[in-house]
Amino acid sequence: MAFKRSFVVRLAARVLLLLVTLSVASLLAAYQRAPTAMLLAVGLALFITIGLWRLVSESNADLARFVAALDRADLSQSFTWSGRGAGFDRLGAAYERVLARLREERTGGATAATFASALADGAPIPLLVIGPGNSLTLGNKAARQQFGRGTPTNIAALSMYGEGFVDLLRSARPGPSRLGRIVVDGLSQRVVIDTTLIELGGDARRIVAVKIIQAELDGAELAAQVDLVRVLTHEIMNSLTPVTSLAATAKQLLDALGATNHPAIGDAQLAVGALARRAGELEHFVETYKGFSEAPLLRREPIDIADWLSRTAAIHAATPNAIAPVTLDIMLGLPSLEGDVALLTQVLLNLLKNASEAVTDTPHPTIALTAELKPHGRIRIAVTDNGPGIPPHLSREVFLPFFTTKPHGSGIGLSFARQIVLLHGGQIEAGSGLPSRIEMVLPTIIE
Repeated sequence: MAFKRSFVVRLAARVLLLLVTLSVASLLAAYQRAPTAMLLAVGLALFITIGLWRLVSESNADLARFVAALDRADLSQSFTWSGRGAGFDRLGAAYERVLARLREERTGGATAATFASALADGAPIPLLVIGPGNSLTLGNKAARQQFGRGTPTNIAALSMYGEGFVDLLRSARPGPSRLGRIVVDGLSQRVVIDTTLIELGGDARRIVAVKIIQAELDGAELAAQVDLVRVLTHEIMNSLTPVTSLAATAKQLLDALGATNHPAIGDAQLAVGALARRAGELEHFVETYKGFSEAPLLRREPIDIADWLSRTAAIHAATPNAIAPVTLDIMLGLPSLEGDVALLTQVLLNLLKNASEAVTDTPHPTIALTAELKPHGRIRIAVTDNGPGIPPHLSREVFLPFFTTKPHGSGIGLSFARQIVLLHGGQIEAGSGLPSRIEMVLPTIIE
C-alpha cells in the first residue's frame, strides 16, 4: 500500500507538472511572446513526458522480470534497488522477500527429497517400482543387490526367479500383504509383498516391497519342532521309565525260575524278555533324540571349501557303507565359508551315507558331490545320486523330526542336518524327481 500511494503521488505530480508546462507553452505560443521561454517550456514538457514513460516502463519491466523468474523457477534474480525512491525500494524488498521464501522452500524440499531418497535406498527390503505398464525400476540398493543381474527393465525379465514370482508381481495391488514363492540360488523360498500405488506425471506406478521370509519361517518352524521334541521326550521318558524298570524286574523274576516245562511260563519269559529289550531300545532312542532339542553351539572358523569337501569324501570312502565312489565337481576360486567344520562335516557325511543307501540296489551306482558359487554370493553344495529318488510329496517331510522312509531309520539324520544348516544361516532342500538330489546353500565370508 505504501508503494501504491508513493507511486500515485509521483505519477500525479508529474502529470500535473506536465499539464502546467504545456499550458504555459500554449499561452506563450498563442500570444507570441517570449519565444525563448516557450521553447524552455516545451523542452521541460518533453523531459517530463520521458520521465513519465520511464517511470511506468521500469515498473512494468521489473514486474515482468519478477513474473518471468517465478514462471521459470529462476530464484537467482535480484530486485535490490537503491536511489529510485522509497516506493521502488519497498517494492524491490517485497520481491526479494518472496524469492527468499521460495528459495527456502526449494531448499527444504530438496533436503526432504534427498532424505527420502537416502531412506528408501538404505532400506533393507528390496523396493520394485512397476509402471507405467509392466516396466520395472529397481528402487533401492537392496533391490539392485537382489535383482540387479542384467539390470531388468520389465517384469518378464525376472523369470529367473520363478514364473510364480513374476505372476505375483503382475497381480500386485494395494491391500493386505500377499504370500508367494521366489526361486533364489536354485531354492524355492517364501516371499511376502506389500504394494503402494502412486500417481506420477499422470501415470500410475506401483511400489512393491519384496521380503523373503523363508529364514524367519524356518527359524520359527525349527523352534516349534525343538519345543515339541522337548515336550514329547519328557513325557515319553516319564511314562517309559517305569515300564522299562518293571519289564526288567519281571524278566529277572521269570529268569530266576529257570527252565520249565510249563508252556505258559515259557511264553511269559519270552514275552517279558522281548518287552524288556524293546523298552530299553525305546529308552535309548528317546535319550538320543533329546539332544535334538538342544541347539549345539557353533565354533565358527574359516573353511576352505575344496579342501573340506575332498577330506569329507575321503572319510566317507573309508566307511563300510560306501557303495560307490564319490565324484567331486568343485568350482575353482570359491570363497571361504565361515562355520563349524565338525558339524558341517557330520551333515555332509549323513547326506553321503543316505546317498549310498539309496543306490544299494542300483546296477551302476553313482554319487556326485558338487559345489558352486551362486549369484548372490552364497555357496551351493549338492549331493546327487542315481537312486530311486524322493517322491515329490515327501520332499519337505523328510526333514521333519521322527520322519523316515527307511525300514530301520530313526528320523534323526536329515532333521539334524537341517538344524545345523539353519544355524549357519543357510537352507537345505530335497529335490524331487530324478536324479535324486539334496542341496544346501550356505553364506560365504564377506571379503
